[in-house]
Amino acid sequence: MEEELNYVAVKFKTNGASKRENLNDMEIIYDEVKTLEEKICDTTPAITENEKKAPLCTLLHLLAASLGIICVILVLVVIAVSIHFNTVKSEQHREYIKLTAQNLQLKTEKSDLERRTEELIRERDGLNWTVGVILEYENFPVKTYCSQKVCKPCLDNWVLFQSSCYLFTKSNLSFGWRTWQESRDECSKVKADLVVIDSQEEQEFINNHTKNYNTDRHGYWIGLSKNGSWMWVDGSNVTVMYWVTQHPGYTTACGLSLPKVNPLANWQKESCSMKNRWICETKALIKPDY
Repeated sequence: MEEELNYVAVKFKTNGASKRENLNDMEIIYDEVKTLEEKICDTTPAITENEKKAPLCTLLHLLAASLGIICVILVLVVIAVSIHFNTVKSEQHREYIKLTAQNLQLKTEKSDLERRTEELIRERDGLNWTVGVILEYENFPVKTYCSQKVCKPCLDNWVLFQSSCYLFTKSNLSFGWRTWQESRDECSKVKADLVVIDSQEEQEFINNHTKNYNTDRHGYWIGLSKNGSWMWVDGSNVTVMYWVTQHPGYTTACGLSLPKVNPLANWQKESCSMKNRWICETKALIKPDY
């Protein structure tokens, strides 16, 4: 902005001084007046500029204060969100632990129920087995099997193996021996029949409970006979065979188990009229729980 200059005309009277001197004096006075006016004029724009700068500084202060408040608010929001997130996360963790414990409890209860169910099924099957054995008798010998109100799976002198009872006769005298058919009749008197062997485990069990007596030809009658083809007394076919290497070739013969011979090769084909000891087999009254 250009400065405006005001000039004042001043007249001075001279008292005889030279014109040049008067002119010089006038210039000095003029300069002083002008200088004073400039000073007066120079002070006015300074006040105006300060007045214009004052609102600008106030606006910056307000803007800085606003930004500071916004930052504080943002920090508070971040802290609040973080606290809320940690709270939710902690609740979810507790809920997860609770659900895990409940699932573990449910699995344990399920396992217990399954185990109990299996036990009940075994008990049911065992009771059905016992009822089936009892029904085979017209007059079940309760006192014989269940003395003192406690039932035994097998009668005295019988041997339990798996779910069957076995009777190994022990007479050392010939009058106590029987032919194959007579042996079978003796077994039927005690609700049994000559043994039927259908596994290697049973074959080894029988071999372990037989003893030598009289001669090497004597043994124990088993429920195997031949009348055209070899059959078991229960009508089943022969699925396992444990014949000795050499044996007589009888057309009609019965199976004899020789004691203390190779357990996998101790069946002898003998005449059914030969008298020997015998082995009876019947169902156990109580089915073993394996």
